[in-house]
Amino acid sequence: MCKCKNHLFLSIVAIKKSNIVEEENQVGEFINEMVILSRINHRNIVKLLGCCLETEVPLLVYEFIPNGTLFHHIHNPCEEFPITWKMRLQIASDSAGALAYLHSSSSIPIFHRDIKPSNILLDEKYRAKLSDFGTSRFVATNRTHITTRVMGTFGYLDPEYFRSSHFTEKSDVYSFGVVLVELLTGQKAVRATLEDLEQDRSLTSWFLSHMENSTLLDIIDVQVLQDALKEEFLKVANLAMRCLDLDGKRRPAMKEVLLEIESVLSLHLPQMNEPNRQQSERVFAGAMKSSRYDYVSGSCTFSLESMSLNSAEESLLFNTR
Repeated sequence: MCKCKNHLFLSIVAIKKSNIVEEENQVGEFINEMVILSRINHRNIVKLLGCCLETEVPLLVYEFIPNGTLFHHIHNPCEEFPITWKMRLQIASDSAGALAYLHSSSSIPIFHRDIKPSNILLDEKYRAKLSDFGTSRFVATNRTHITTRVMGTFGYLDPEYFRSSHFTEKSDVYSFGVVLVELLTGQKAVRATLEDLEQDRSLTSWFLSHMENSTLLDIIDVQVLQDALKEEFLKVANLAMRCLDLDGKRRPAMKEVLLEIESVLSLHLPQMNEPNRQQSERVFAGAMKSSRYDYVSGSCTFSLESMSLNSAEESLLFNTR
């Protein structure tokens, strides 16, 4: 609330507080998020307005983002106002732009480390705002981060990071690839299925299997099928495959991911000037030259004392055909 010459101006804000004050890491994550967000200024990253660490539980004050999370709109769609293909492309572009900024354009590279639809907020115009930087990290010039315990959300974890505990910018790329698949299929990262088949429960394995068998049309979300040309969602699907490569070095950088998404989005923006449109169409045409992608599978054994998974979860994480 701001007072100026007998007038009161009210602003709606969002308050984030820790539920567990006994755990020091909860306070540490809040301080970490405060430090990182205080050094970030990007239109597609939620703004931190203030903080209070002297209360019983830490409080962070953010700008209020009115339309909730991407997760809600994908998995609990509103029939009266569905998330169209163009909106999905714009949300993907916004999120990719925020990640590209964190990786390449901020004063110190930042790895988000928990990319997922529930951490992508949608504003009044349904533009994306990346949020939740509690586990994020500044990174030195070697652009890698070694962790003593694996952190992130199951279903979005980079298998390479899980095996080695080395988190790189390409680990964020993997998680973003899962988000792209959710936007394409409308399915959750860990699917609820009638059959007790691990490869069908894992969204990435399920998606890659259909890509390899040329049956992508069988799993594309109905809304996407109604709105998009086949060439458009095929390009995004192939981009998602590249992001999900088991070898992190073969995954594209977020700048490249952003460029490819924008090349598809530009086809839905008639106001784009002709030179930029021609450039985007050339990128689009070049990417479509290779409609098949060789996905190399792998297997490994591992033991991490810091993260315990049951056998079914281990199978889900590493079951990539």
